[in-house]
Formats: sequence, C-alpha cells, structure tokens
Amino acid sequence: MNFDRLQVLHAVAIHGSVSAAAAALTMTPSAASQQLAKLEREVGQKLLEREGRGVRLTDAASRLAEHAERILTLAEEAKADLQGRHGAVFGTLGIAAFATAARGLVPRVMTELRRTYPELTVHLHEREPGDAIALVDRGTVDIAVAQDWSPTPLTLPANLTRTMLFEDHADLALPLDHPLATRDVVELGEIAGEGWISWPHGSLCHEWLVRTVRHSGVEPRIAHTVAEHPTQLALVADGHGVGIVPRLGRGPVPSGVRLVPTRPALTRQIYAVWRSGASRRPSITAALRALGRPGTAPGEHTGANDRAGSGDRAAC
Repeated sequence: MNFDRLQVLHAVAIHGSVSAAAAALTMTPSAASQQLAKLEREVGQKLLEREGRGVRLTDAASRLAEHAERILTLAEEAKADLQGRHGAVFGTLGIAAFATAARGLVPRVMTELRRTYPELTVHLHEREPGDAIALVDRGTVDIAVAQDWSPTPLTLPANLTRTMLFEDHADLALPLDHPLATRDVVELGEIAGEGWISWPHGSLCHEWLVRTVRHSGVEPRIAHTVAEHPTQLALVADGHGVGIVPRLGRGPVPSGVRLVPTRPALTRQIYAVWRSGASRRPSITAALRALGRPGTAPGEHTGANDRAGSGDRAAC
C-alpha cells in the first residue's frame, strides 16, 4: 500500500470529507479522489460510500484508517528521531582490514570511536585486501583498510572511493650475528642473494617480496615460506635466512634478530576504501577521521632486545 494514499484516507477520516482532506494536504479534491480510488484497487475493497452530497468511510476503510494513523505516527516519530540525530554518529559500522592493520591500527580506532560515539557499534573483519574491497563493493562492510606495495597500484571498482591514510615502512630482519646486522642501513642489493624467509606462495606479500628482490638484479632464493611472524622471526634468529617485516602491527621481536632499514626504503601505502554513495554517512566520516588521525599510524620497533608476541599472524 502506498504511504501517500494512506495519508489521504487518514485525512478523510479526520476531516470528514474528501475536499476538506484535500485542503489539509494542500492538494486538489480531484487528486485526492484519484489517490483513494487507487488505494481501493490496492486493497481490493470499497473504501468510500456516497452519503447524501458527501461520503462516508466503509467499515474496511475505518479499520484501514486506524492502521494508517499508527503508520503515520511511526513515520513522524522516525522523522523526528532522525532530525534530532542529524549529524549524530550511531548505528553499526563494519570494517574489513588485512592482518597487520587489524592488529596495529583498527583496535585503536575502535577504542577512540567507542569513547567518542557510544551509540556506534563497530565490527571488525580480518580479510586480505582483495577480499575486503569486494566486501565493501557488495555492501557487506562499510570500510576496507587496504594496502599496495610500491610500485603496484591499488585498483578499485568505479563505485568505490579511497583515501591514503599513511605510508608504512618495512625493515630487513637479520640474525644478530649476521655481518650486516650492525649497519644503520643496508643496500637491498647487498642482501638479495641470501636465503629469504617469505610468506606463503600466492599471497600478496610473497609476490611483492619476489618482485622486489628481482628488481635488485638477483633472482630470489626462497628458503622457507611460513604464515606467522613468530615462526618467521624464529627462523631468522636461528640463522636460517633473512626476512622483511613491516612496521604496522609488528609487535616485539626476538633478541636474536636485528631489524635494519633498507636502501631503497621498502614502503607500502595504507588506504581506507568505502562506497562513494555513503560518503556523507556520519559514522563513515567519523571512522575516516579516526583512521587518518596522527597517532594511529604504526610505531617503529627496530630494537634487538624485544620479545615476539605469540599468535602474530604474518599476513602483511
């Protein structure tokens, strides 16, 4: 049933005639009569009966007018509620993020949003960047935190918008007794021929590592592929190879590992992605502000005396 037609019927019940209802609704009596005729066809029952020079509501119309009054009251309450909350941040918000962002970035953002907007509920979903973007595209989540490693650009469907949050750096992980471990910076070409501890084949980060080492002129020798940072770093600490560790969501490292910056620097761009049509939603604008605020970018842990946290997944 059409909402506007229910409103006309309710006005007839209140004002007693079609002309009076039309005047109250600032429409012509002819237009009001047409709306009522269409409503009769929608419900399949007669709603008005002639009575002298006027009309009266049938029993079915009276019952429907009672329902219409409740519907109109609810609609008015909803309108008033939204007007009262104009610009307010409330409801639910879904964020999909890759593993190190889900650890090193989003929890702080969720804490800030919970403190600032107690009526907003945020749900985190850990997903690889491609999957996260697909979830936003389908409307399953509202924001994706995605990445691209230079020089691979992040491509998006036409209906999505992105903004870069910050640039994340990665450091070379060396055994403490490695000849280059005492250096302040290591040229990537100096280390390219080493045995590399990489992420699993087929992962975004594995492909990036292989491409980066090849760019230095050396075909990479992948010694081990493992899927968690504690395992990667344990292998480095015991001298089974070298690795690359992003700073975002890194956590502490074993005492047997030295982290050293590289030249050229290894960087990736961290983006927030959302549906363009939702740009004006207060909850999304609040989350984007929190994601991009200074202090939510990763800290740097390059010391050699930290301890590795358990369960830190290496999906970079």
